[in-house]
Amino acid sequence: MSPDQQQTFLTSLLQSPYIILIVIWEIIWKVIAFWKAARRNQLYWYIAIAIFNTVGILPIIYILFFQKDRNKEKSKSL
Repeated sequence: MSPDQQQTFLTSLLQSPYIILIVIWEIIWKVIAFWKAARRNQLYWYIAIAIFNTVGILPIIYILFFQKDRNKEKSKSL
């Protein structure tokens, strides 16, 4: 593939509305997961979410299944 063909391919790819939607989707979920992991001092999750780009799948899994629920912790301690 020549440099001109590569440039044309990259330009058309970056102008695709699907790519833009996927990037926005990923950013939203990462920010939410970063915030929750940081507030709960879960450094390993924070690092994993920062390193792996999974189109929002890893942050969603963290938010739904692996974050510590403060309400459950408080009720157990009472």
